[in-house]
Amino acid sequence: MTDQFEVTNEYLPIKSKPLLQIALDSINLDEVFRVAELVQEHVDILEIGTVLLKKEGIRIVEKMKRLYPDTLICADTKTVDLGKLEAQIMFEAGADLISVCGLASEATIMFAIHEARIRQKKVMIDLIGLGDSYRQIKRFTYLQPDYLTVYTGIDERSTENDLFQKVEIISQISPIPLAISGGVQLDDISYLLIFNPAIIIVGAAITVSSDPNKAAKKFWENIKSLSFMNDVDESLW
Repeated sequence: MTDQFEVTNEYLPIKSKPLLQIALDSINLDEVFRVAELVQEHVDILEIGTVLLKKEGIRIVEKMKRLYPDTLICADTKTVDLGKLEAQIMFEAGADLISVCGLASEATIMFAIHEARIRQKKVMIDLIGLGDSYRQIKRFTYLQPDYLTVYTGIDERSTENDLFQKVEIISQISPIPLAISGGVQLDDISYLLIFNPAIIIVGAAITVSSDPNKAAKKFWENIKSLSFMNDVDESLW
């Protein structure tokens, strides 16, 4: 299986400030587009959350890209099978980035990555549900996704949020650029930046705030001003 694809992506030290990704998880379309319009000038990536994507299908990806052609669009597909087909569907709809569950088979992950490579798109492997299996970092390093998402799911957070512990461990053993997600608050940014993430994903701290535009701007300014780097390296995209 692995011989079907050429592994060519090499990881280099990240020389950019992290990208800010906002997770749009509301199932109310009017609210989704209201928030997107309010925050889009202060975010790098607009993420269409998994539940929202399941409810609305590819039409929301198409519309979001049509409204914001210069903003990166992430379809949080959390793909677990049919990697090539799901990647094709989302990329053709306008997504720049999709997610694949780390629990998926090697074949599924590689098919999705291969499809992304030929289209100059990106794939992140979501570590949700892996628990101690994040020790499979060597496996993911061989598969060479663009990002690993260190994520504490909403259901997990109802009992214990161990996001920081996950980030601390994985950042030490993974050469793959990290995206960090899972209840991230404004006060967390200075600490998370220590681990040199490529993407910081924020959801409710922005989307359900009384002023999403103001909240997004605060996150944006903190990320850009507190980062230990200078200029954004656009070659990452």
